[in-house]
Amino acid sequence: VQLVDSGGGLVQPGGSLRLSCAASGFTFSSYTMNWYRQAPGKERELVAVISNTGGITNYADSVKGRFTISRDNAKNTVYLQMNSLKPEDTAVYYCKVRLARDYWGQGTQVTVSS
Repeated sequence: VQLVDSGGGLVQPGGSLRLSCAASGFTFSSYTMNWYRQAPGKERELVAVISNTGGITNYADSVKGRFTISRDNAKNTVYLQMNSLKPEDTAVYYCKVRLARDYWGQGTQVTVSS
């Protein structure tokens, strides 16, 4: 199982980024996928969840209306579109899948600063 996170970077407040997580080694279309984030000195927190078909999504209250999780099962990839970014969104973002155990991507840094 491999999850490869990408798409992070430095963006100004109010800007946008799209994160990607490319998955391999398991039947991607059968599993719920998750995005988490961890800011310096804070616990890792769940940001967004998407069901295996993409028909059900859930978000942390702090990102509702600004972030959108989606997936392309043909490409074995899950995305996180982040709009109206705020400095408090600064964190390392990770995708995760729960199989027999949890597997994590390596993380991608998002920094929101002017």
